[in-house]
Amino acid sequence: MDFIQNYPSQTPLVMLNILKFKERTEDDQETGEEAYNRYALNVAPLLAMVGGKVLWAGNVQRTLIGDLEISPDRILAVYYPSKEAFVEMATSDAYAKIGGDREKALTYGGLLVTETMDFISNPK
Repeated sequence: MDFIQNYPSQTPLVMLNILKFKERTEDDQETGEEAYNRYALNVAPLLAMVGGKVLWAGNVQRTLIGDLEISPDRILAVYYPSKEAFVEMATSDAYAKIGGDREKALTYGGLLVTETMDFISNPK
């Protein structure tokens, strides 16, 4: 995976999660949002164990500019102290037990790796 090989080691990052929920899960037992909310509650302690935290989360109310057909339902910004911390969490046995709820919940689950920049004092 390019991210693991090429993202700088021991460098903080923020994962931007762009989420589109299924109306109903395949087993029709709950909504995608309900399944994702369960996943979020279960992943929180794993995130904390590797030094990560949710910086911001919000439900999308409307799209002003862009494709209205594929507008996401929720966006989250999640901090990790390093790619190593993210990989440790995402490959843990504990995560393997709960990670299926994320997949079960989403029609789209984009995960963008971002590096913090100071665009005011150092625009590029």
